Amino acid sequence: MKRIFLKQLAVLAATAIAGPGAFAQANYPDHPIKLVIPFPPGGSVDPIARVLMTKVGEILGQPIVIDNRAGGNTAIGAQLVAKAPPDGYTLMFTALTTHVIHTLQSSLPYDSIKDFAPVASASRSSYMLAVHNSVPAKTLPEFIAYAKANPGKLNYGSSGTGNSNHLAGELFNLRTGTKIVHVPYKGGAPALQDLVGGRVQMMITNVPLLQPQVDAGTLRALAYTSPQPGSAVQTFTQYGLPDFEGIESLNVLLAPAGTPAPIIAKVAAAVEKALASPEVKAGIENQKQSPYFLAPAVLGEKMKSDRAKFIEVIEKGHITLTQ
Repeated sequence: MKRIFLKQLAVLAATAIAGPGAFAQANYPDHPIKLVIPFPPGGSVDPIARVLMTKVGEILGQPIVIDNRAGGNTAIGAQLVAKAPPDGYTLMFTALTTHVIHTLQSSLPYDSIKDFAPVASASRSSYMLAVHNSVPAKTLPEFIAYAKANPGKLNYGSSGTGNSNHLAGELFNLRTGTKIVHVPYKGGAPALQDLVGGRVQMMITNVPLLQPQVDAGTLRALAYTSPQPGSAVQTFTQYGLPDFEGIESLNVLLAPAGTPAPIIAKVAAAVEKALASPEVKAGIENQKQSPYFLAPAVLGEKMKSDRAKFIEVIEKGHITLTQ
């Protein structure tokens, strides 16, 4: 009896030493969670966050409050999360490629690898190269030949300097020997508007943004980064440009660095469960994306490998990332 009593005392002592932090983790979440989206409403990231995280909140038993903090090419929202208390009550939903590329901009007050804890991936979609109908080329080889014959006379749009579609455009110039001029915009929507209007002739970005215009016949798809069901358009790899295969739109959930592992695991499990629900799957697929779950450790490794890949591309292409 005395031995049992001493064991109970030891457990109580260990709990006391662990302090209120351990108690808070065990009861997480006990109040609403703020989700920062570093993009404006609409686009391709925001709708996925809303349909997924509404379900995640139901699973966790607490509402998740959306806070769109657009600006600075996602830097404003990312900095807010990087500096937030690592208690699981401030999370960020963002596009991984853009987030990782920003690490390479020395002017930023945070490091997108060291200052964030990976939680889970949520969805992904391919990238595509689309051109305005005024461009006479009907295939990617024809477009490359046309661009080479008209150096400096064609423009490509992006959602901002240093963004993933800027990098994809410069990679295209590097690998094909073309000289298509970069025109940055403050977001994907205005860039798409000028592409549809013919003020820029090309854009390489995620399928959900461009495919509706291709389906409507206002733009022409020339290549995808991965095969698309029902499409006869070939991939970049099939055209001899394998470097584009790894460029995709991957939406992810991140937390401030130092967020306790039990909290990360609990949220990740909720994301995985939410992605399996029919309503979330349908909501993601309606945005022309696919549910795609990566656990925290796997996502962390992808963040590191993506960073290494982009460093190599930027250095070889002598690309300058400025805000």
